[in-house]
Amino acid sequence: MEMKLVPCLVVSILILCSVTRVRSDASNHRYKVGDDVPLYVNKVGPFHNPSETYRYFDLPFCSSGPTKDKKEALGELLNGDRLVTAPYKLDFLNDKDSKIACKNKLTKEQVAQFREAVSKDYYFQMYYDDLPIWGFIGKVEKEGKNDPSEYKYYLFKHLHFTIFYNKDHVIEITAQSDLNSVADLTEDKEVDVEFMYSVKWKETEIPFEKRMEKYSQSSSLPHHLEIHWFSIINSCVTVLLLTGFLATILMRVLKNDFVKYAHDEESAEDQEETGWKYIHGDVFRYPKYKSVLAAAVGSGTQLFTLTIFIFLLALVGVFYPYNRGALFTALVVIYALTAGIAGYTAASFFCQLEGTNWVRNLLLTGGLFCGPLLLTFSFLNTVAITYSATAALPFGTIVVIFLIWALVTTPLLVLGGIAGKNSKAEFQAPCRTTKYPREIPLLPWYRKTLPQMAMAGFLPFSAIYIELYYIFASVWGHRIYTIYSILFIVFIILLIVTAFITVALTYFQLAAEDHEWWWRSFLCGGSTGLFIYGYCLYYYFARSDMSGFMQTSFFFGYMACVCYGFFLMLGSIGFRASLFFVRHIYRSIKCE
Repeated sequence: MEMKLVPCLVVSILILCSVTRVRSDASNHRYKVGDDVPLYVNKVGPFHNPSETYRYFDLPFCSSGPTKDKKEALGELLNGDRLVTAPYKLDFLNDKDSKIACKNKLTKEQVAQFREAVSKDYYFQMYYDDLPIWGFIGKVEKEGKNDPSEYKYYLFKHLHFTIFYNKDHVIEITAQSDLNSVADLTEDKEVDVEFMYSVKWKETEIPFEKRMEKYSQSSSLPHHLEIHWFSIINSCVTVLLLTGFLATILMRVLKNDFVKYAHDEESAEDQEETGWKYIHGDVFRYPKYKSVLAAAVGSGTQLFTLTIFIFLLALVGVFYPYNRGALFTALVVIYALTAGIAGYTAASFFCQLEGTNWVRNLLLTGGLFCGPLLLTFSFLNTVAITYSATAALPFGTIVVIFLIWALVTTPLLVLGGIAGKNSKAEFQAPCRTTKYPREIPLLPWYRKTLPQMAMAGFLPFSAIYIELYYIFASVWGHRIYTIYSILFIVFIILLIVTAFITVALTYFQLAAEDHEWWWRSFLCGGSTGLFIYGYCLYYYFARSDMSGFMQTSFFFGYMACVCYGFFLMLGSIGFRASLFFVRHIYRSIKCE
């Protein structure tokens, strides 16, 4: 079944790549002198609250005529983009000097609305021929005054557009506000505002194919790369020391164990066994809540497959900067298409554990990750609707996502489950399980589940924490992140450390004659997700300026879902590594 799914996934990736190429080529327009090049205003919002964005015309900006919404793709809507025709007219190669875009007489309420936006550092975002433009809507003059009531608030009225072109292509655009052309918003009184703009065209030799490189290169500056490579070297040294140290210990201990057990079998058949061989009749005893464990392993395997395909798309250049919504589209489509992997893995493993109600197990697999995600989304979408923010998804988009889940995800999950149930795979336990379980000896506190999870999660987290800052600054800020190759290396290191530390802790657990390793290995593997959520707390309060109920809800709500996904994914990695290890060591000795 898994082999049959691979061609389908590859085809889906090729379709995604082609769709993205079409999306990127859609702006490959050739213009003549005087042609109307589309300029869209997108959204406004507090600079430090990236999730709290509003439609451009939610603020009382004026328009030169009737506005028209641009049709958005699924990923763009998920990204919160709401493009509308702008009041500025930037015809190809037509210079303009102080042209009036529109006039507006602001009421007291509108002045107060603008003043509040300026005080919160509101920025605007526009797109010109699919090139992004940003700027602040106004400024606050404090002039050394400590009392906020004495601050002066100004609204920028004049925008200077500088546009670079190469033959018949638009290559680059910048927008600069005239700091001397402002409207005073300090007092609650009516204000007449003339929004003006200037346009200056300049020729450049940068080819059209390289016009997005300036955004990609911002995250590849030498001092940034030095930090990234330092992070990787630090992680690699950690991995080498850890794996070398643990491998040496495990190899020597296991070798001594094998020699000792072989000697015991030859010299004294009735001698009492000790250590991990002592529990060979219990180590493969099926765990409690095996349906939940099978569902967790299935969901984690699906999320791991999703992550690998996302990395493949990133490495081939699909997620270039400001390819609006491409990442969200890929996440939704690939998650839907990989549902069969979750169904197959969970049902197959559940049947190997001699489970009977595979239908209930399949339902649990389908809801284990999607259930919490749906609850979180429902709450946060309600918050966004209350705030009238662009993060609130339109009803039509919610229907589309529901149809994808109902018509693609669910059928593939069921088909995968049926294939897994019919795979007739056996568990392949090297040792027979005794009828009654042995009593687990009293263990010191540091061998309990929570201390073991703390030890297991800290080492993988220490290998990725430097890279986490840049990812957070990109997702929850305005920094651009494009060094996907380095991120992929860090991800591989994370997997290696997670697998190795989980195997080591599983061995020490078995050596202490504690045979309940199934859930422990999953929890230890996934504990890195809890450390990442702990880092979320640190980042929010110490490294960011985010504030407000909506932004706080979005940050901690969606990061909880992401960390839960990491918990499932790394938990399944840790469990599979431990299962392979346990099978291997018990296959290497004679079990009665």
